[in-house]
Order: sequence, then C-alpha cells, then structure tokens
Amino acid sequence: MTRSSTEHPAEACAGADLPASQTMLESISASEHPKCLMCGAANPFGMKLRFRVQRDGAVLALVPCREVFQGYPKILHGGVISAMLDAAMTNALFSIGVIAVTAELTVRFLKPVSINHGAVIRASIAKESFPPLYHVHSELSQDRKLMARADAKFMANE
Repeated sequence: MTRSSTEHPAEACAGADLPASQTMLESISASEHPKCLMCGAANPFGMKLRFRVQRDGAVLALVPCREVFQGYPKILHGGVISAMLDAAMTNALFSIGVIAVTAELTVRFLKPVSINHGAVIRASIAKESFPPLYHVHSELSQDRKLMARADAKFMANE
C-alpha cells in the first residue's frame, strides 16, 4: 500500500503493512528525539544508539554495554535494558513514520547482560497493530543468546 504525501502514516494501514525506511527513521528521530537518553544524537550523556532498518523491516542497533550503566557488579542495569528495549521499539515505529508513546511495557529478563561486552538490540512491529494502537516487540542478544525481550503497546500521537 502506498500513502499520499498528505495522508498521516498511522491512517494509511496497519503498522506491519507500512514499509520501513531508514530515511523516515532518521528524519523523525532527529526532529522528535534529538535529546533522547537512549538514541538522541544531541544528548551529551546519552547512549546514542544508532538504529538501522533491516531487510525484513525490523530495526537493529549495536549496544556497547558500558561500565557506567552497571547495576550489580559486571552486569548491565535492568532499567537500562528496559529503556533500550523501549527505544528500539520507538525507532521501529519511526521507521514507518509513526510517532507514538509507550502505553504499556512488559520486559522479561532471561539472563544477566555482561558489561564491557557488546550486544545487539532488535525491534519489530507486530502484525496485529491497528492505528492508533501499535503492538511492538524487541529483543536484546549477547553472543547470539537471547538475554531480554519486551512487548509493548504504543499509542500514536494525535
């Protein structure tokens, strides 16, 4: 489905049917999230996660898991993990032109995430999304092992 230049992305069709675009992601992120603690390029204290749209429409970012974000010794703080999973889902929505806020977030911690060791975070929009409500899923992996996952509902800004 294509959308006209005047049509709001959330009104075009269900979220999973909109084509993901790196250009769209970067444009919305720059205008709506410049100082985001997780992905904002203009936040001097932020993680500056850079999400990239994948061929399947998901977004992916490499995570440094720096020591400054430690909780228990040698383990990444759970709140930071939750925030990164949430940011990944937000950027998945940006990639389809949707600006939305988290309405509900459920995080499942499967294994401790080691600090000073890279990880990968990935997010995708579920097919059962119906604007203005979007269901989104994200995962954090380290050494190709699933360490944490989240499911969320996002409400599009009107």
